[in-house]
Amino acid sequence: MDDLTCAQWRKSTRSSSNGGACVEVADNLPGRVFVRDTKDRDGGTLVFPPAAWAGFVNLAKEIGPLG
Repeated sequence: MDDLTCAQWRKSTRSSSNGGACVEVADNLPGRVFVRDTKDRDGGTLVFPPAAWAGFVNLAKEIGPLG
């Protein structure tokens, strides 16, 4: 299990405009990017390699907002 006591969580500046459906990301720990639900912070955390997360973010920017 990863020690997340030093994780610096942040969420999108657009999170207030999407009805509360947002996530928080901690990318300050070496070798991993952590993602969790803002409304359920104790409900589990997804873990990604930094390159995979960067690929996801770049694709999301390319596609743009849904809806």
